[in-house]
Amino acid sequence: MNIPETAHNLTCYFTWMGEDGIARTKVKKGSEVKLEHAQENSVVVNSFYIDNKFPLLIDARGIKSMEREARSFFTTNGRQTNTLAFGIIIDSSVSKVVGNFFMAISKPKVPTRLFLNEEAALEWLQKFKEK
Repeated sequence: MNIPETAHNLTCYFTWMGEDGIARTKVKKGSEVKLEHAQENSVVVNSFYIDNKFPLLIDARGIKSMEREARSFFTTNGRQTNTLAFGIIIDSSVSKVVGNFFMAISKPKVPTRLFLNEEAALEWLQKFKEK
């Protein structure tokens, strides 16, 4: 995932809106994501479009850890969000098994799917774009 110069450079993430109407966020390598980092990123993501909702591509490769409160916050349960769906790129099939287990327990409010490559994630997210 190429990070444009216009990306927001946050504590644990680079975040921007793609020209295709799909927002993107890339975790910084070695990040230990805490609740405040999740909240910081969500403020930026939700600022992209005020009146329209959009899908979000999340590149989680290289993350070191994420605390439980941050994972819970990212499910969007119990809070407002402008996102329609999450496509999450992960490192390996082992991460996919762990991630799917987490999603089964936490049940994110929006459609969420794990991917091993960016192209497949973007293809899936395209169908969630508002017309």
